[in-house]
Amino acid sequence: MHFLGHVVRFIVSAIVLMIVGYLVPHFTVGGFWSALMLALVIAVLGWIIEAIFGKNVTPFGRGIVGFLCSALVIWLAQFVVSGVTASILGALLAALVIGIIDLFIPIGNPYKAGKRHH
Repeated sequence: MHFLGHVVRFIVSAIVLMIVGYLVPHFTVGGFWSALMLALVIAVLGWIIEAIFGKNVTPFGRGIVGFLCSALVIWLAQFVVSGVTASILGALLAALVIGIIDLFIPIGNPYKAGKRHH
């Protein structure tokens, strides 16, 4: 995937995060730039977690462990990105809503998007 594809992916992720911030109580995103930074931080934290624990534990992994890891990444990201606040409940709900949205509009894994298998 080219650079522009990654940019579009992060913009879509930011829009999804803004929608989730609007829908989910105890989870707020201050604006588009905060959402874009949050998308970047979530991707980086997910990459670090995957490097340490393996693919099934990342926010893009499956099952309860992946879900809980998604919530943890969202909760931790608030300490890195200004304008983002999330309680534990808010992070859990945000992870759930993001997972549901991803079923209908697959954003995919932003830090593995460049790898294609033929």
